Amino acid sequence: MAGNSQRRGAMRKTSKKGATKGSGGQVRRSLEGKGPTPKAEDRPNHKAYKKPAKKTTSKSTSKAPVRRSVAAQRAKDVPEVVVGRNAVVEALRDGVPATALRVADGIDVDARVKEAIRLAQARTVPITNVARIELDKLPAAAPHQGMALSVPPFKYSVLGDLTDARGASLIVALDGITDPRNMGAIARSAGAFGAVGLVIPERRAVGVTASGWKASAGAFARVKVARVTNLTRAVQDLQKAGWFVVGLAGESHLTVDDLRADLLKGKIALVIGSEGKGLSRLVEENCDVVVRIPMTATTESLNAAVAAGIALFAVDSARRAK
Repeated sequence: MAGNSQRRGAMRKTSKKGATKGSGGQVRRSLEGKGPTPKAEDRPNHKAYKKPAKKTTSKSTSKAPVRRSVAAQRAKDVPEVVVGRNAVVEALRDGVPATALRVADGIDVDARVKEAIRLAQARTVPITNVARIELDKLPAAAPHQGMALSVPPFKYSVLGDLTDARGASLIVALDGITDPRNMGAIARSAGAFGAVGLVIPERRAVGVTASGWKASAGAFARVKVARVTNLTRAVQDLQKAGWFVVGLAGESHLTVDDLRADLLKGKIALVIGSEGKGLSRLVEENCDVVVRIPMTATTESLNAAVAAGIALFAVDSARRAK
């Protein structure tokens, strides 16, 4: 009896131990699975795992502005191309600087082509015959008509070149002028009334282009153009150097006639705003005085180039008055 009970106890222990280590528990655990598959970017061995880390590194972020600034600097140094027979002839007539005249092979030689070649030869501008497909690749909006004139980048001055020039007493600053023809016309008036040069901002303003050269009637060959990073800071620098800064704004209660003649006989910097927006807020706040051109109530606002010409005449008249 005792032996039988001992054997039954041993069997119970064996069966209980077997239930703990049996295959049933392992099968249940295998059937439970490993859960949902992680996303690709969350799996270290997946190629997508490294991409987010590269995008957020400080090294790549710090280089982005540098690339943009280098690209912007290179854009300023790209030569301009004048295309089209009429445009090329007019540019050569008006003395626009040129480094090369390209003429497509096999084009019909009319009076404009002959004149362009004659003018280029007179100015010793190199003339080359090229395949028409070469001109087709030019990034120009107008059709080239078989002719293209290369215009070198304009050589800008710095502000000190204007203020330190011998006899300098008149400077014209342009705030937001975007039409190259307006800029060229202002340069022509500035040269006519004895201004040593123009001051323009690098951003949100036009530079010296071929169409600006034409509108200036060659004035850019005599009038310097200083390109500054910040026009407001340039106005402040002019004031520190002893220049009296006069802003031109249509909403001012003062007119050019209210300016004192003794002030105008000193060093004057005349600031012209854009035709639509006028002077920017910070530039206007930093001017020594802001004036307008007196007009009748029915007259609309003046073109920026016309307003600049009138203001320059007013300054010149006050200076010549005894």
